[in-house]
Amino acid sequence: MRSESQGPIGIFDSGYGGLTILHGIRQLLPQYDYLYLGDNARAPYGTRSFDVVYEFTRQAVLKLFEQGCQLVILGCNTASAKALRSIQQHDLPLIDPQRRVLGIIRPTAEVIGQLTTSRHVGVLATEGTIKSESYTLEIKKQYPDIAVSGVACPFWVPLVEYNEADSPGADYFVKKRIDQLMALDPAIDAIILGCTHYPLLMPKIKKYVPSGIRIIAQGDFVAGSLQTYLHRHPEMERRCTKHASVRYLTTENPDKFRESAQLFLHEHVEVENITLG
Repeated sequence: MRSESQGPIGIFDSGYGGLTILHGIRQLLPQYDYLYLGDNARAPYGTRSFDVVYEFTRQAVLKLFEQGCQLVILGCNTASAKALRSIQQHDLPLIDPQRRVLGIIRPTAEVIGQLTTSRHVGVLATEGTIKSESYTLEIKKQYPDIAVSGVACPFWVPLVEYNEADSPGADYFVKKRIDQLMALDPAIDAIILGCTHYPLLMPKIKKYVPSGIRIIAQGDFVAGSLQTYLHRHPEMERRCTKHASVRYLTTENPDKFRESAQLFLHEHVEVENITLG
């Protein structure tokens, strides 16, 4: 696939959670053009196998490349955990060695050492992300002295996507997983929300996380990491167009996407339906 000279920054997620990443990036870097792709028809990815997540993610990256994106961010922890390395090492050299695909696990892992005093960190994420141990591996690369404990939160994504994040019923599921994490390691003083949906549960999470523990959402750190990346790679920065625009693509019903996007962005969006695979 031949590389076009310029295009928007692509952001991919299996569902809507990546909109929290997009929001954080736009807050810091509003001048760029963005193209968001949600594979909502096949979400969630959290319980799918490595092979399936890789294939779905690869299809999405190819679609964003077809749309002119020179740089794609996997705004999905499951895709970052299960597909990023294979795409970077095996696919990009064949597709277009000049383009780049980045994930959202490493930016958080890189800063966690500055955010914990006890050197005990917790991760709340989907089953797929926890089983991959991606956060543990990335954090240990940067900070071998930090102990990492993780708990899967299988019901948290549906709570957000069905607009139940503020419901009384959500309290049970949120408290249960936080209690489980703190029982694993009472010395934890920082908790990473390792799923892009989870910031929408923040009021409930703050309610049940013991006082003095830092809760870390990824959006701000991914945005800062992207800003640093573009500064360090001016050749890529020049290939990212700058008209402060955003386009949205979904594999699902556009009306459904518009309705759900309101929960994450609090603004009306125009969205186009596409097919992957």
